[in-house]
Amino acid sequence: MDHWFRLPAQLVIQIIALIQMVNNGDEYQMNTVDSWAQSARTLVDVAMGRQSATTVIRGGKWVNVHSGEIIPDTSIAISCGRFAYVGPDASHTIGQDTEIIEAQGRYLVPGLCDAHMHVESGMVTVTEFARAVIPHGTTSMFIDPHEIANVLGLEGVRLMHDEALSLPINVFVQMPSCVPSAPGLENAGAELGVAEVQEALQWPNIIGLGEVMNFPGVAAGDEKMLGEIAATQLAGKTVGGHYASPDLGRAFHGYVAGGPADDHEGTRMEDAMARVRQGMRAMLRLGSAWYDVAPQIKAITEHNLDSRYFILCTDDSHSGTLVNDGHMNRVVTHAIAQGLPPVTAIQMATLNTAEHFGLERELGSITPGRRADLIITSDLVNLPIEQVLARGTLLAEQGELTASIPPSRYPESARNTVHLGKQVGAADFHIHGPQHASSVNARVIGVIENQAPTRALQATLPVTNGIVDMDEKADVCQIALVERHRATGSVTNAFVSGFGYNRPCAIASTVAHDAHHMIVVGTSHSDMALATNRLGEVGGGITVFSDGEELALVELPIAGLMSDERAEVVAVKAQKMVNAMIHCGCKLNNAYMQHSLLALVVIPELRISDVGLVDVTTFSTTDLFVTPAA
Repeated sequence: MDHWFRLPAQLVIQIIALIQMVNNGDEYQMNTVDSWAQSARTLVDVAMGRQSATTVIRGGKWVNVHSGEIIPDTSIAISCGRFAYVGPDASHTIGQDTEIIEAQGRYLVPGLCDAHMHVESGMVTVTEFARAVIPHGTTSMFIDPHEIANVLGLEGVRLMHDEALSLPINVFVQMPSCVPSAPGLENAGAELGVAEVQEALQWPNIIGLGEVMNFPGVAAGDEKMLGEIAATQLAGKTVGGHYASPDLGRAFHGYVAGGPADDHEGTRMEDAMARVRQGMRAMLRLGSAWYDVAPQIKAITEHNLDSRYFILCTDDSHSGTLVNDGHMNRVVTHAIAQGLPPVTAIQMATLNTAEHFGLERELGSITPGRRADLIITSDLVNLPIEQVLARGTLLAEQGELTASIPPSRYPESARNTVHLGKQVGAADFHIHGPQHASSVNARVIGVIENQAPTRALQATLPVTNGIVDMDEKADVCQIALVERHRATGSVTNAFVSGFGYNRPCAIASTVAHDAHHMIVVGTSHSDMALATNRLGEVGGGITVFSDGEELALVELPIAGLMSDERAEVVAVKAQKMVNAMIHCGCKLNNAYMQHSLLALVVIPELRISDVGLVDVTTFSTTDLFVTPAA
């Protein structure tokens, strides 16, 4: 075995990963870049003019995120997939076979990094997600696959980890920390703990621990949570945070003391300020339904806090957003529109992210030795993505992918994960009122547009023949959580307000963060039953029924979370789903994202799970009825 110790450490890691992939029977191929140490001699020779560069970009405006400057008349020489020379004249690095790209005075911007996101929210595989975002200038992603982990456990994490290694951009994986997210308040399809975290931390592409959502557990000194955090810290890797409470008192301080290094759950300026003052990175998100950048960015623009501890991310973006609106370029331009200087906004989506994960010597800037990830754009404010290079290879031009990226193949073990245990009927969605009551005072989940939290509302609802009615005029319809992992046949019923549905309908989804059972929202018990059974037939996805007719279907056969079709195809189906929801009366912006988070029992105030209605302010189950109103 002595020969292993004579190889560079990074190469040993790559060889071990390749052996593991082969042993697992996976189709993925390694797509890596040599380390800086392995490339140093060549990079030095290119910079000195002793060897020609692979690619030279001439005559651009260098956006230097280290110094905060824009430096004109800059040329860049690339070799070994890394930057070798950045300066006023790269003619000494040009040889007969060097490819020349003329920047023509355009801006040279580091490739954008998404610091926290879930691929599964795009409803596509890691490969198809990458295909969709590369033309928008994203060259690095830090993904937390806790959605697939809640369905398939460690096997699901490994599938996405290995797939990420096959891609021509940087996709780092955070090991999910909370599966299930709130033990005792939900039952997921799998359970992960300290032993699984320790195992995954040995994999080559694990960058740290995924968002620690069980913030009450950390504050209370929970052994499992502190054990996972300790294992990650001992491995020298980053612990992701998730403090989804407005309480900035003792519980917040206890959470920070526990070790999470960042947080993306802030929605107010004071949230961002509190996190940064305590040494955390404040991650400001703009996803498909989360609009949390504008209020928090005031910590910089109005209170002059140092921007270097602020990071931009998306968290959750569905395929329609990726295809039609953009990805991290959308977040950066939005931040600029809120008053940030362009270079500052770019720092928050490049260097700040790289430094946070200990990768500032690998990516996040256009400087020698770093991976040659960059964007060429003619406008630093609106940021049109005209050319994208990753590891020195041109991958996209004028918004179109030019590289060939083969599709991924998921095994059969990742499919057929919807197990209902029975044909569901309309009666499964009946909510029986208290005996002899003519009305009830019921707790209602209140949706907040463009935010992840909900409100704990109450409504007086009539009772007819012992069954509690919905109230269309008051915008109160029904929500159900259908168990789908263990075929128990269990259906938990409650009420929800905010969608605006005004005709007989039902919307069902096996994307139900985080335990990923099935969420069904509707005004018709019969439509709710039809929608539920339909997703059982197709193996998962999203469907919309109205008056007994299916209006839209998005098939998600991989873990009931992802499609293996192209993002463009899924986006068309998703748009049909959105149109169907609008047809049923929904007026919410990005209502589907709100729908899919109604079972997320780690974000206040009121949620639903397979064990009942959950009061997330107290982290306990609560009764559906308060007291009979009459």
